[in-house]
Amino acid sequence: MKFPVVSLIAVLSFAPSVSGAQTAPSRKLSQKELPASAHKLVAVVVKGTQRYVPADVIAVSGLKLGQTVSEDDFKRTAEKLGETGAFSDVVYTYSYSPEGTKLELQIKESDKIVPAIFENFVWYGDKELVEKIHQYVPLFTGELPISGNVAEQVADALQALLVQRGSKGQVDYIRAAPEGRPIDSVRFSVNNVDIRIRNVDFPRADYMRSKVRLYADDDLLPVYLERGYLKASFAAPEAKLVQEKPEEVDVDVSLPLDAGRQYKLSQFGWSGNKALSADQLNPLLHLAPGQPANAVQLGNDLQAVQKLYRRHGYMAAEIKPVSHLDEASGTATYELQVNEGDLYRMGDVEIHGLDSRTTDRMRLAWGLKEGDPYDAAYPQRFLKETGNLIAPNIKWGVSIHESVNQQEKTVDVELRFTPQGVE
Repeated sequence: MKFPVVSLIAVLSFAPSVSGAQTAPSRKLSQKELPASAHKLVAVVVKGTQRYVPADVIAVSGLKLGQTVSEDDFKRTAEKLGETGAFSDVVYTYSYSPEGTKLELQIKESDKIVPAIFENFVWYGDKELVEKIHQYVPLFTGELPISGNVAEQVADALQALLVQRGSKGQVDYIRAAPEGRPIDSVRFSVNNVDIRIRNVDFPRADYMRSKVRLYADDDLLPVYLERGYLKASFAAPEAKLVQEKPEEVDVDVSLPLDAGRQYKLSQFGWSGNKALSADQLNPLLHLAPGQPANAVQLGNDLQAVQKLYRRHGYMAAEIKPVSHLDEASGTATYELQVNEGDLYRMGDVEIHGLDSRTTDRMRLAWGLKEGDPYDAAYPQRFLKETGNLIAPNIKWGVSIHESVNQQEKTVDVELRFTPQGVE
């Protein structure tokens, strides 16, 4: 007796929703018409990969050749791949035959991938560490998606490596983003274990205590504040004479550090805000309870809050973070004290450097009327929206100058256009 081949197709989309489709065979077959061997997985083919090796994608799926499978297994495979964040779409097709079941995965890789940065995994070099993590996390190649569960899997793999070494360290990670920009890396670090610097080399650099102290405060201290060491401080640099010649002296420089303990965020709250509600301000904060109290990220976030206030006319708004540290629990609570100041309104706008006709057209297009609450983001937005009003064959440089009148609570704006050349 010959059995026909039965083929089916299904589509799962992970951005932003899940949908499915299935084409039925010309004649619906009952389970009795298919031998047991038809449900044995005999082949898995992966298509659409550029970043990942097909074998690694199959490893994530959990499917094994020879196992008995059904469509439910393939649905779970597609969902599992989607949960990694590494793929935006997964299409699977499969066919039954007397020889067994063949599965084909057509995937679309996510373009939201960032590098992993290992801050203090001193036991391994970066290349060796990536190779070891890859044994636990098949989709990890030194980069990982900004969403999904791969970052957590990498943290678990790092934790396993520490356990193997008998270390008591705990692995943490943060998704790092510069102010006002998207996430650009995922940073992993080890806590609860002392990793001390014995020597730091600055080959052939001139020694000045003030320069070394400035380096410590500007470049090294933020590294600790970013990880919740809120009381970290450097003592004065100390120099030890190593070698002396008539015209040259070599020294070893030490920077005594008191890192203190690491604090994790308990909660935060606002006070003094009246013009803007907490619901409007909270989305600008990236701090999460239970995570290291990242003082650097908080500073960046509060600058974004200040910009939001300026967009609503509060040009002198200030936000002061006051931390309350609980030594017993190792947690930090922040009170974000807002001093909104006065509301500033639009004053005069002056436009220089353009011909009189274009100047008049630009004035008519200016949307902030005298007396309107001032929006500090409007001048840049105005320039983007009115580029078609300016002679297109000339490359223009534009400077924006805001004159804040503290007595009248107004802001005058001057736009000065300077021709940079002919395009």
